[in-house]
Amino acid sequence: MVEAYFRWTLYALPWLPAIGGVMPVVGMTSGSALPVTLAVVTAGLNVVQAVLAVPLFNRALNSYLKLGATPRGLLLVSGVLTLAAEIALVALIAVNGIGHGHTRDENLATVFIAVAASLTPFFMAHSLLVSKRGFLAALAAAATGLILVLGVLKGSWLGALAVASLLVFAGLWSFVIARPTGWLLGVVRKLDAARGTEARLAVAEERLRFGRDLHDVMGRNLAVIALKSELAVQLARRERPEAVEQMVEVQRIAQDSQREVREVVRGYRKADLRAELAGARSILRAAGVDCRIEGEDETQLPPEVESALGWVVREGTTNVLRHAAAVRHCAVRTLIDPHRSVLVMTMENDGVTHRPDPTGAGSLPGSGLKGLRERLQPLGGTLASGPVLPGSYRLTVELPIPRGAVTG
Repeated sequence: MVEAYFRWTLYALPWLPAIGGVMPVVGMTSGSALPVTLAVVTAGLNVVQAVLAVPLFNRALNSYLKLGATPRGLLLVSGVLTLAAEIALVALIAVNGIGHGHTRDENLATVFIAVAASLTPFFMAHSLLVSKRGFLAALAAAATGLILVLGVLKGSWLGALAVASLLVFAGLWSFVIARPTGWLLGVVRKLDAARGTEARLAVAEERLRFGRDLHDVMGRNLAVIALKSELAVQLARRERPEAVEQMVEVQRIAQDSQREVREVVRGYRKADLRAELAGARSILRAAGVDCRIEGEDETQLPPEVESALGWVVREGTTNVLRHAAAVRHCAVRTLIDPHRSVLVMTMENDGVTHRPDPTGAGSLPGSGLKGLRERLQPLGGTLASGPVLPGSYRLTVELPIPRGAVTG
């Protein structure tokens, strides 16, 4: 809508000089046939020029915006029409065809205005098709050449300077009308493109957030379901009644997972640190892992920090269950460095039988490690992971804590 407004405003501008600048010449011609014919021809050429301006300006704007080729043919036609109109006006002056009921100065002023008006459509199109320096240089060269030619032929350097000034005025007026219009259209297009890019980025970010949350929610629960199902199969083969209890637990975890997925879809779910720590201890102990939790009872953190650390505990627990084949011990420590105002959480386990990726990129497959870093980044936190001793692995998170934000 905005682009159409700018374009059609520019298309309509050539009618203003055609009607306001050239048409008065027709009413000021003397009664003889030749002056009337020249005036009518001039007016007709400007009307044709105004009609031609619609496709010419449209393609010139597209060329300026790099949406199409340069309309050289239309520009040439516009130049021929402009030249013909100027010749007709000069001939009108030469035959003294202006003089109906006005003084000589008024007649010359009217013709000079018509001369400038006839130039503007061509200048407006040309200013869109060349660089600013190119247009101004061409205008200056044309004005200089006109001064020299008229000065030598007529011997009136003052008159030549006046005509050249008129040429420069018409060129500059056309330039400041057409060129900013093209620039504004370019800005509008860039804004539209930026909005489209922003919308696509927002959609992509939301997809990443959803995928990250879904991974964090389902990763640990699916690992627990697989573990308890395997235990239930072994118990069932031994005809042990505890198999029923394990399957009931699997059913409960599956129902909880279904509820959590619905909450993720709604965008309302937040990880609770204490609940995640208790859940990690329970799950790891059920898997035969001695899990020690240190520091959570004496630390109360801001909600956004607790939520981020809750996701760290959840993903770290998933990592232990999924990738440590012979884990026997796991420790989660939460400490605060009062000198740096930094909270440090470490999650360390033994039983790592494979060689971990030293960069940490492979420590949490899928979107786990990347997702945790994305959660910590807005809070100014960092995450590091890697081996510390043969068979041991450590996940370390550091989060800045505002002074006074931590209570005991």
